[in-house]
Amino acid sequence: MAADKKTENGSLYEWVQAVVCSVLAAVLLFTFGVRIVGVSGDSMRNTLQNGDMLLVLNNLFCSAYHAGDIVIAAKPSFESGEPIVKRVVATEGQTVDIDFDAGEVYVDGTALNEPYIREATHLMEGTQFPLTVPEGCIFIMGDNRNDSRDSRDPALGVVDTRYVIGRAVFLLLPGETAELNQREWSRAGKLK
Repeated sequence: MAADKKTENGSLYEWVQAVVCSVLAAVLLFTFGVRIVGVSGDSMRNTLQNGDMLLVLNNLFCSAYHAGDIVIAAKPSFESGEPIVKRVVATEGQTVDIDFDAGEVYVDGTALNEPYIREATHLMEGTQFPLTVPEGCIFIMGDNRNDSRDSRDPALGVVDTRYVIGRAVFLLLPGETAELNQREWSRAGKLK
């Protein structure tokens, strides 16, 4: 009987230890490794929809950003105070120019091939171009170019990479598409 009691206590201890270790591992993973971020608004349509849930690789594992990356940035001066989801168009040292009449975005004199944008870039928000991205900063834009507040707006401007939370790596849960008012499960896992 004493041996049975000892075995029960050992099993209970092992079970509690496994649960505690699992919870600790999850807390560490979501504190330092990844986080889940929701998309709010239409500035990234059609790539991302309002309500999409993204798996984001935190800065600890992703400190360099490249053109085409979808990033989440947050800083106190953002109008809504909420993190924003945008695409990196240019990184430090690159020069951005936009021909608003033709709707073309140029980086270092080359027109970007942007199959992911909703429509050509015609909305001017006040930033003067050409603009060279300062050291430690990125120039970001929404894929829905004419319905996006982004680095073209002097109130936001180029974003210091210290304000970037991380890079989106996976679409966990699709939000409802604006046109269909339903979730398109075929989009899960994909980021254009």
